[in-house]
Amino acid sequence: MTHRHQSLMAGVLASLVTVWATAQTPPPAAEIYTCTDAKGRKLTSDRPIMECRDREQTILNPSGTVKSRIGPTLTAQELSQLEAQKKAEQAEKDRLKEEKRRDQALLIRYPNQAVHQKERAEALAHIDHVKQTASTRVADLQRDLATLSDEMAFYKKDPQKAPIKLRRQMEEINQALAAQERFIAEQDAEAARVNSRFDAEWVRLTPLWRMAATTPQ
Repeated sequence: MTHRHQSLMAGVLASLVTVWATAQTPPPAAEIYTCTDAKGRKLTSDRPIMECRDREQTILNPSGTVKSRIGPTLTAQELSQLEAQKKAEQAEKDRLKEEKRRDQALLIRYPNQAVHQKERAEALAHIDHVKQTASTRVADLQRDLATLSDEMAFYKKDPQKAPIKLRRQMEEINQALAAQERFIAEQDAEAARVNSRFDAEWVRLTPLWRMAATTPQ
């Protein structure tokens, strides 16, 4: 056998040995699932473990190292409850975030007590001015009504004989007086709302002012 033939045969044999060795090598192991069930038993499997559906399962690599973890499998009701809980938690986070934003805006508008007190005073002063104007109008109407009432005194025994114009004027003045009284009552209610608003802001702003005063600039 020539040297060339010997080399060729050696190559063929080497290839056959490689194929045989590959055939004898077992495939890599699959993932391993492990958990401790409700009875305290340590379970392992090559797929998710049914006995541990209600608890966390650990997925191991073939080498035994932790690859990942999967949570318990939840029922439809449990999933619904979990989703509702998440929504409630998110809503609370959003509420706190919005509250913080409002506090910051409030503190920017009223950086100290003096500014807040000044705006309250200005708001109430505006309402008082409007009320004074209305009160002046009421006094004018009452004088006009007194004059007309003196004229109606001539028809005291039989008011139906009073001129239609006179009766109409008295009716219009009485209606105007009632409207002014309602308007003044509305201004009183508005003043109460303004005070209520500023009182609530004062309660909220007081700790914010303290915090701002102690925070280094």
